[in-house]
Amino acid sequence: MRVTVLMGGWSAERAVSLVSGEGVASALRRLGHSVTPLDMGQSPADGATLADRLLATAPDVVFNALHGTPGEDGTVQGLMDLLGLRYTHSGVTASAIAIDKVLTKRFLKPAGLPMPEGRIVRSETLFEADPLPRPYVLKPVNEGSSVGVAIVTAGGNLGCPIARSAEGPWHHYPVLLAEPFIAGAELTVAVLEADDGTPEPLAVTELRPASGFYDYEAKYTEGLTTHICPAPLPPAVTALALETAARAHRLLGCRGVSRADFRWNAALGEAGLFLLEVNTQPGMTPLSLVPEQAAFRGLAYEALVGRLIDRALRRPAP
Repeated sequence: MRVTVLMGGWSAERAVSLVSGEGVASALRRLGHSVTPLDMGQSPADGATLADRLLATAPDVVFNALHGTPGEDGTVQGLMDLLGLRYTHSGVTASAIAIDKVLTKRFLKPAGLPMPEGRIVRSETLFEADPLPRPYVLKPVNEGSSVGVAIVTAGGNLGCPIARSAEGPWHHYPVLLAEPFIAGAELTVAVLEADDGTPEPLAVTELRPASGFYDYEAKYTEGLTTHICPAPLPPAVTALALETAARAHRLLGCRGVSRADFRWNAALGEAGLFLLEVNTQPGMTPLSLVPEQAAFRGLAYEALVGRLIDRALRRPAP
């Protein structure tokens, strides 16, 4: 088949998307497909629009390897729907909700999924008073890969309240989401669409950064984070994490694959498990968690890529 791999873009996760796209393109070629990589972030000399460039590749299916906006927020998905193209991963609605941490919380918490409380704050107000008791977490509403996340602690060097001279996301985003800091383990669960369309959670991985927290550098620098799969958890907590990830995937209407991120406070048992967010375009790099969990379940990288293509082709064209 003719497969166009859409990658790059211009979000803060551009570099990761390029690595994901290159890996996917290589796997698709090994599977025998005709592959056209398309870097959405490049401006062609002829001034062609993205729609023009996509249609020129005449794809049977598009593998969406973009991360962040506008490739993960429903914008590109809407364009491909209008063009009548089949594509991997989630559609417009699931993408638009899941990219927004506040919308995700408003959508999933009423359904009973365990998520931390949170409030939107204007960054300017952080220099006047803390929005929550310390420690708390500040994060952009619609970034991935832990871009722009800051943990504000009682003993940190940010000042109290936060000093204007302190570097942090408050200088780069006009509004932020503030959440209580959940002490404990960082966990993640990949969910893959099964043959019958039901969400199949693959495993629970614990992520142990060598230092600090699981930020962008820890995610994508080899050796900075230890991945433990399966995570050494009580069976009841493992089962709850798997069930919660599958429910979130289903409630949001995700397609293909998603990844749910959690924090778990062991002192609270099952009540200490909190869903933080759902990623509809999880990474496909050599250090990414979805390929790792798929391999744990006996599904090699090429087979995973092929399965995502197969799921996209099973859906009717827009």
